[in-house]
Amino acid sequence: MTLQSGPTARRAFQAPPGRFEIAPVLGVLAREWALYRRSWKPTTFAAIVEPVIMLLAFGVGLGSLVGAIGGHDYIHFLGTGIVAMSVLFTSMFPGLIDTYVRRVFQHTYEGMLAAPVDVRELVTAEASWIALKAGVYGCAPLVVAIGFGLPPSPAMLIVPVVAFATGFGFALMGIWMSAVVPSIKTMDYIISGIITPLFLIAGTFFPVDTLPTWAQVAAKINPLYHCVELVRGTAFGMQPLAGLGHFAAILAFVAVMWCFAVFQMRRRLID
Repeated sequence: MTLQSGPTARRAFQAPPGRFEIAPVLGVLAREWALYRRSWKPTTFAAIVEPVIMLLAFGVGLGSLVGAIGGHDYIHFLGTGIVAMSVLFTSMFPGLIDTYVRRVFQHTYEGMLAAPVDVRELVTAEASWIALKAGVYGCAPLVVAIGFGLPPSPAMLIVPVVAFATGFGFALMGIWMSAVVPSIKTMDYIISGIITPLFLIAGTFFPVDTLPTWAQVAAKINPLYHCVELVRGTAFGMQPLAGLGHFAAILAFVAVMWCFAVFQMRRRLID
């Protein structure tokens, strides 16, 4: 009898999709936690220090020239925006690069799928873990802005929730794109052509309404814009209906990206 290997074996042993179960998701999360405990120091340092340095450099340096925007000190305006940028970086990059390395070079997912774990559960768990970290790390710039005089408010307690939801969506987007790119070198197209415009046209550094009309339209279909508006709204105030609209846009983004990520990862890992 000839033993099968590779994609053929995975097709043979992978059962058709059944009920989505939480237990495999928790199992993958437990594995991620075990790995994180070995490397949390450099990971945390890079995830927190970089956006904080950017906030201080632009907020203090450029803020001395800009002064105020919309009646708010520029460092406070920027601090709320940098939260979203930090969430983007700490979710999109791991989803894109780490997932690719695990799938192509380490073959980690082949081992996981040999256990009772479906692609849907695998993708959900990977994105959830990335989003959990983004939800925590993304709050660092807000804490710094508070240190520079931004008045804290009870509404800021929902920032980790907003950061988690946004991070979940961008982690899924990264996972999807990691399964689309033909090689690791082609990720430069995504980093320069997608990630950079996402945080530049989101109201992070300057108000969206100062942009040309076409850029304003592009900004408002950018999921990161809705994260910026929600975080900024917790600090400066926002109408509840507007806030619900922004959060609904993020949830719609998550739903679409989950379907794309699961479909493409299933094609790469099984089909």
